[in-house]
Amino acid sequence: MSPAPRAIALGILLAASAVRGEAAAPALVLTPCELEHPLRLSVLAAECGVMQVPENPRQPDGRQIALRVARVPAISRRKRPDPLFVLAGGPGAAASAFYASVAGAFARILRERDIVLVDQRGTGGSNALECPESEELSGRQSDAEIQARTRACLALLATSLAVRDLEQVRAALGYERINLYGSSYGTRVAQHYLRHFPARTRSVILDGVVPVSLPMGPSAAIDAEGALERILRRCAQDSACRERFGDPASDYHAVRAALRVSTVPISVRDPATGDDRSFEFGADHLASVLRLLSYTSEYAALLPLVLHAAASQEDYAPLAAQYLMVERAYAQTIAAGMHNSVVCAEDVPLFAAYAVDRARIASTYLGARQLDGLVSVCRVWPRGEVDEDLHAPLTSAVPALLLSGSDDPVTPPAFAHEAASSFTHHLEVVLEGFGHGQLTAPCVDRVMTQFVARGSVEALDVSCVSAARPLAFFTSLNGPAP
Repeated sequence: MSPAPRAIALGILLAASAVRGEAAAPALVLTPCELEHPLRLSVLAAECGVMQVPENPRQPDGRQIALRVARVPAISRRKRPDPLFVLAGGPGAAASAFYASVAGAFARILRERDIVLVDQRGTGGSNALECPESEELSGRQSDAEIQARTRACLALLATSLAVRDLEQVRAALGYERINLYGSSYGTRVAQHYLRHFPARTRSVILDGVVPVSLPMGPSAAIDAEGALERILRRCAQDSACRERFGDPASDYHAVRAALRVSTVPISVRDPATGDDRSFEFGADHLASVLRLLSYTSEYAALLPLVLHAAASQEDYAPLAAQYLMVERAYAQTIAAGMHNSVVCAEDVPLFAAYAVDRARIASTYLGARQLDGLVSVCRVWPRGEVDEDLHAPLTSAVPALLLSGSDDPVTPPAFAHEAASSFTHHLEVVLEGFGHGQLTAPCVDRVMTQFVARGSVEALDVSCVSAARPLAFFTSLNGPAP
C-alpha cells in the first residue's frame, strides 16, 4: 500500500553559526520524491534528501561524501515520535530499493510511525560501488581472474562507518530515539548501532540474524546444504509432491553426479530479456541456482520440479532459465564493491581462527568455491578500519525480536539463538518451512507492528506464525497441485 503523497519540504537546522551570528545551512533538507520498486512494479511517495558526511570520520573537515536519505511519513497526524529505521542486507543492498520492494510488510507500522531509509555508503543513491560484471557463463574462474577483476573495483567501506552515518541522520532529523529493523547483514549493522548508541535505540527487529561473534562465510556451504536437504525432505513428506516426483533427493544427487562428469550445452530464452542464450551449464551454475532458489519458499517451491526435469529427462533448460533469472536479480540488488569492502574487512580476517571442516564442505554442492573465492578477492582488496568491538560480546536491555526461517540457507535459526543471548529481553520466532528473511511471511507484519507499538516482548502474541505455511511445491509449470 502506497502512502499518500506529502508535498512537504523540511529543513533541519544545525546550531547557530558563530560567524556573524548567522544560522548554519540545513544539514538535511527533505523534499517530495518517489521510491521505485526495483522491477518498476510500483512507486511510493516519500521525502528524499542528501546528507554530506565526512569520508573519513577522523577528518571531519576533509572530503565529504553524499548519503541518500528517504523518509516515508507516517499516515497518522498524531504519529509516534520514534520512527523505524530500515536496514537492508547483502552486504551491498540499498535500503531505499529494499523498502520499495517490500513496503506492504511495513504498512501497519507506517500508520503511526515514520519510516527512514539510509542507503549505506556504496549502495543505491549513496555512490553505489558496482563492480564490472562478467558476461562469461563458462563457470569457475581462476584466482588470477578473480583478482584481476577485483582490482578494477576497490574501496574502503564498513559497518563501523555505517552506524556513525545512521546516528548523524537520526540527529539531523531530530528523533530522540529510534526503532531498528535489520535484515540479514542489516542485523549486524543494527546490533553495532545498538552497541554504540544504546540510549538512542528503543527496540530492534533482527530478521535473518547474523550474530556479532561469527564471521559470515566459513559455515555457508554446510548451512546451504542443510537447507536444501530440509526443502527436499519437506517435498518427500508432502503427498502431492511425493506422488509427482518420488524422492526429490535422488533427483538432486543424480543431477550433481551428471554435472561432475561434464557440462550440458544449453540454449534457452532468457526469462528477463527474451533473448536467446547459449552456454555450457555446469556444476557451478547448479550451485548458484540451488543456493539462490533456496532463499525463499516461493523460489524453493520450484526446486523439485526443475531438478526432476534434469534428472528424468535430461532437460536442463528449466534450471538454466532459473539460473539466468536469479543471478541477474542478485547482481542488480547487491553492489558488489560494497559487499567486498565489508567482508574483506570484517569477515575474511577471522577465517584463519575459525574451525573449517574442509572435508565436509567439499561434500556440499557449494564446496569451497565461495569460501576460497572470498579469500582470493580479499588478497587484493584494501582492508578498511573496523571498530575493535565489532565482534565483541554484546549485552543489551533493549527489547529484541529475532525472526528466522527453519530452511534458511544463509542465517539458520541457530544463528538467532546465539545472538539472543546478547539480549536480556528478547523473543525468538522461527517459521517452519520458510527461508531467508521473514518480513513478507503471513502475519509477521502484525507481530512486528505489535512489538514496535509496545516496545516490549512481554505477552507478545505470536500464535499466528504457527499457522503460516510456505508456498506449496509446484508439480507442473502451472503451479502447485489443486
